[in-house]
Amino acid sequence: MRVLILCTGNSCRSQMAHGFLQSFAPDWEVCSAGTRPAQQVNPRAAEVMQEVGIDLSSHTPKSVEVYLSEAWDYVITVCGGANESCPVFRGKVGKRLHIGFDDPSEVVGSNDYVMSEFRRVRDEIKQAFSAFYLDNR
Repeated sequence: MRVLILCTGNSCRSQMAHGFLQSFAPDWEVCSAGTRPAQQVNPRAAEVMQEVGIDLSSHTPKSVEVYLSEAWDYVITVCGGANESCPVFRGKVGKRLHIGFDDPSEVVGSNDYVMSEFRRVRDEIKQAFSAFYLDNR
């Protein structure tokens, strides 16, 4: 199974989804990318994933352009921006899904509040991608 997870910056939600799905299905090829990739993975996203035992330290944001010619069983967008601007793939795409989540990197407030939002979104991503995995194994 080959799955590509897309977001705008490929720094937060798509990276968390990538980490969870790879942990559920180590024999699947899971990649993530962005329509406008950031310079690095969001440090708070990496921190909340580390709390649940998933290390994103080797992950780097990548451009979706790298993957457009490849064949994918699923292309999954996790933010509205990527869903609306999802490029045309030249390779075969079995199914395209949108599983949207709030963007915790846009939350403002105290550090405790912001981190609680990162954890909330992380847990929602875990639940959704666990269900996706169980439906497709």
